[in-house]
Amino acid sequence: MAIDETREFKPIRIALVTVSDTRTAENDTSGDILAERIRGAGHTLAERVIEVDDATALEARFNAWIDDASIDAIVSTGGTGLTGRDVTPEALARVQDKEIPGFGELFRFLSYQTIGTSTVQSRALAVVARGTYLFALPGSNGAVKDGWDGILAEQLDSRNRPCNFVELMPRLKEV
Repeated sequence: MAIDETREFKPIRIALVTVSDTRTAENDTSGDILAERIRGAGHTLAERVIEVDDATALEARFNAWIDDASIDAIVSTGGTGLTGRDVTPEALARVQDKEIPGFGELFRFLSYQTIGTSTVQSRALAVVARGTYLFALPGSNGAVKDGWDGILAEQLDSRNRPCNFVELMPRLKEV
């Protein structure tokens, strides 16, 4: 991580959704890991929910948070696999303005180092929608650690050099 300690840290407000038909507040370990890392990095956990694997419900959740000016970024965990119930990428496609292709590629590169070729079963991705970042991570504990520790911790830190997502936030809605 190339953190420039001379620069000011700018905490952002992050909403977190676990996409699952089976997880509950008591057993949502990947959501717990992300919530801990979000707070530990100095950001605010704006809201945390569990949403069923339903593209329409997930799209509605994303739209509500995108339209909430107090939420800067959304992180989801789960629903990025290949089965019929895995619909997070489809829900993101319905709301996105732009995809951030390098996110999924980098995630799979990092994940390959821990789970090998099984990483091809992940459709992790990131998009921008109406000025809000949305990051979709797989639902396993290892995957959320790879995604946060290997990408988001740096890119959501305003001090990261040579560049980061936070410094682009004021310009995301430019026409």
